[in-house]
Amino acid sequence: MSQRFTREEFYELVWSKPMTHLAKDFRLSDVALHKICRKHDIPNPPLGWWAKHAAGHKVKQIPLPKAKAGVALTVVIASGEVRQEPDNLASAREQARVKASELDLSGEVLSHPLVKKSFDKLRKAKPGNTGLVTLSSDGYVHLEMAPASIDRAELCLLQIVAAARSQGFELSAQASKATFTNGSVAIPFAIKEAYKRIKHVLTPEEIAEDERRQRRRSRDWSRSDWTPHSFSFGRPEWDYVPTGQLAFEFDIHLRYASQVRRAFKDAKLQRLENLAPDIAVGLAVLAAAKVEDDKKAEVARLREEEAKQRRIEAKRLAYIDDRRSKVLEDVLARLEHRDRLRNFVERLEEELADDQGIRVSEFVAWTRKKLASADRSLSAVGLDELFREQNVFGSDDDRGFYPNSYW
Repeated sequence: MSQRFTREEFYELVWSKPMTHLAKDFRLSDVALHKICRKHDIPNPPLGWWAKHAAGHKVKQIPLPKAKAGVALTVVIASGEVRQEPDNLASAREQARVKASELDLSGEVLSHPLVKKSFDKLRKAKPGNTGLVTLSSDGYVHLEMAPASIDRAELCLLQIVAAARSQGFELSAQASKATFTNGSVAIPFAIKEAYKRIKHVLTPEEIAEDERRQRRRSRDWSRSDWTPHSFSFGRPEWDYVPTGQLAFEFDIHLRYASQVRRAFKDAKLQRLENLAPDIAVGLAVLAAAKVEDDKKAEVARLREEEAKQRRIEAKRLAYIDDRRSKVLEDVLARLEHRDRLRNFVERLEEELADDQGIRVSEFVAWTRKKLASADRSLSAVGLDELFREQNVFGSDDDRGFYPNSYW
């Protein structure tokens, strides 16, 4: 949860210990802490001041000047991240925390047309079985909560909207879901209330009513041969009790940055209305993660597309080779047929040299024509005609090849 200091309190803190030590306490870099001091016009000890102080030398403390116009009187230190983050996210978080240091919502009249429109519609909705009213229509903020929590949730969201604006994000409903957007990244969200599910215990009134129904049904059955049984009369198995605990949840999935925080909830030591700076910082970090995630997703998409094209090309080449192999088998079959035909004709012609059979002579002449045709089909010209006819060994080698989307 973020910490708030007056300008005077933070000045005393800065002069109470070295900046590197104070920065570690806040999980900030000393560079970021110096930036926060400059934003609030808070002087800090110069280089070597602490070494002289530790050596017992007399050192001068620079007094805190009066706040200039436009300088925030409150210093907000948004919470840092305990776990290790990638450098780009750590940098985005630190920059966002420096921006959040100037955030002061006290005394500001907060309003937003989309927030008002959404909560006005929510107030008209009827609670469901869980005791919560729900709004999830396009063009509205996604909300789920008990009627008693509506006013508080509205104030929380207005504070979050103001805090997000300090990070360069605006609440928008141009997409189907309400989102926070900085013009390039849009992040949807929801505010939900938790509820408990407890076993339903029949009330004395329900017990009495069930007994009356059972007696009435038993009387009806006594007039027939049916054996009466115990029946449930539509009593619910569970009761649902809203807890009043609100949660702000960013509704976004990241493939490569799943460690980024997405939910901010009420807890024993924190309330959602005090988490606006932390949520705004989380929004900025999540947007940076989304940008990085999109880049990695695009690289992965291109890599997969290249791999797919390689698979398709391999299948195309295999398809071409298979078609060429079939044509080759056809050519070899023709070659074998021609050679057999030539051998046969030459043998007959040797026999006909001694005995001129009219019909056999006619057959040999006809076969000679077939042989000439076979020779022509196996010549370069003939083979070229065959290859053109079969669409092989040319630019149309892959004719009839259609890539499958599942490859």
